[in-house]
Parts: sequence; structure tokens; C-alpha cells
Amino acid sequence: MKKNNIVLIGFMGCGKSTVGRKLAGALGYEFSDTDAMIEASYGMSISQMFAEKGEAYFRTAETELLRKLSDEAEGLVLATGGGMPMREENAALLREIGTVVFLEAKIETILERLQNDTGRPLADGEDREARLRPLYEKRLPVYREAADYILDTEGKSFYGIIEEIKTIEGKATKR
Repeated sequence: MKKNNIVLIGFMGCGKSTVGRKLAGALGYEFSDTDAMIEASYGMSISQMFAEKGEAYFRTAETELLRKLSDEAEGLVLATGGGMPMREENAALLREIGTVVFLEAKIETILERLQNDTGRPLADGEDREARLRPLYEKRLPVYREAADYILDTEGKSFYGIIEEIKTIEGKATKR
């Protein structure tokens, strides 16, 4: 049986953290961001972890965190890192933690949102679109498969997105 948690997945810049904070407030839940939890636990930024330890090390840290949350989390809105559902084990753990909502946004919207954003290892550097578009296209089917509910965020306010998530909580979803 699913726990009383909401897990937000999607590509970087789709609004998981912003929506998650506002949704948690609206529901009276706690809010957590997996990237922030990993940074606090390991005492280094995600960018630093990628640079010093590598992406595989970071992905293992994500899985370890999800195992812990699958045992403990209750009354939580969880914003995940964009690559978290890419490991099959992680996708299963996310579903154990709670209702998984994919915040879908077009790559053009995401690129616009990330325009002045730094500190995202996979997005930093020259020709961001050339790097991110193939990654987005690779992840999109995985997000859709991992989700209990797919929410198209295009043209919607944060309030509208939150209201839509509140209506699906507790109902049968696409799975």
C-alpha cells in the first residue's frame, strides 16, 4: 500500500522544488528535496560530488537515500533529482515512497528557465541545448513509465499545478 507521500519527478527546471514547497504548505506536509538532502548528508554540493567523485557515486547516494525514505517517510512532498528515476531500482523505490507525479514541461520551456541557472553539472558549459535535448528525450519515456500521474505544466500557474495535484491525491491514477 502506498504511503501518504507525494513524489515529484521530472527534468531539471520543470518546477519540482518550487511546486513541492508550495504543495507541502498547502497540504500541511513536510517538504524535502533529494539533492539538498544528499548535499547535507555528504557535506558537498552536487556539482562538487560530480567533479570529485563522479556521477556513479552520486547515483548510488540517491539510491541509498531512497531506501531510507521508503522505510521512514510519511506526510512528505519529495522533489527528486532529474536523473533519479533512470535507475530501475530507484523508480520502484519512488513508487514505494508514495504517489509519483511527473511534472512534464517542454524542453524549450526548460531551457528558458535554466538560462541563468548555474550549479547543475549536466547543464553547465557551452551549448546547453545540444547537451540537454538528447538527455531530455532519453529521460522522457522513463519519467512517463515511472509516474502514477503525468501532469502537463505548460501554461499553468503554480497554484493551478498544486490544485491539480491535490485533486489526484488519493484517487486511482494512470497505473
